[in-house]
This record gives sequence, C-alpha cells and structure tokens, in this order.
Amino acid sequence: MIVEWCSQVDVLAHPAVGCFLTHCGWNSTLESMCLGVPMVGFPQFSDQQTNAKLVEDVWRTGVRVVVSENGGGDGTGGGTAVGAVVEGEEIRRCLELVMGEGEVGEEVRRNAKKWKELARSAAGEGGTSHVNLKAFVDEIASYS
Repeated sequence: MIVEWCSQVDVLAHPAVGCFLTHCGWNSTLESMCLGVPMVGFPQFSDQQTNAKLVEDVWRTGVRVVVSENGGGDGTGGGTAVGAVVEGEEIRRCLELVMGEGEVGEEVRRNAKKWKELARSAAGEGGTSHVNLKAFVDEIASYS
C-alpha cells in the first residue's frame, strides 16, 4: 500500500516491525528508542552521524552502514558524503546483523527493549521526566 502520509510512531509501534532503517535524525532515533525498535543507521548530515554513533557505540541499539570505499566515502561508516555509495549488500549485511540470531542481533534487541523500558519508566507517573515536567509547569504557573 502506498499512502501520502502516515504516523512514523504508529508504524514503529506495530509488532511486525523488527528493525528501522533510518537516517538517524534525532526525532526518528528517539521514537525508535522509546518503542524498542532496533536500528540500522544510514546517516546523511548534521546531527545524524553523531546520533548513529550513539546508537551503535553507546546505546548499542543498532548498527551503522559502511560507505563503500570506492563510492566517495572513507569506508569507515561514519556518515555518507555527497555522492557516497552504500551498496545494497551492505544494507543486507546490517539488516541481517540486527535481525539475525547472532550475538550482535541478540544484544541489539535486548538493549532496544531495555531503553524502551527506561523511557516508559521515566515518562510514567513518578518517573524522572514526569517529575521534572511537573516541576517546570508548576514553576511557570507560579508566575501568573
């Protein structure tokens, strides 16, 4: 089915979604983390390279594509330069790594689930995000 627009959050929340091939913009990264969906990062520019590095190296909730050495990138996967090429086989490798039964896939899925639970806990009643938002609103309301 092809539609003009759909809610990315609704798509990511669907139980059939096993992985998210994403440019790693901050909103997409945060939505994926909050919904526990593992990622394959395909950063293009700006904050996307940093976010993809966090996804792969810090939170360990996904992997980054590696730019082809002969395609205009440096072959390190640290982001895609203008004119850089990411081969289809590289996309396949990353998807199989994240969704497969190997050690990396299991770790990525386990970490994605952990971050989902942490996000729910923080946003829930009494969680850190809930408490801080309430304190902020109370502070603003005190000025009226």
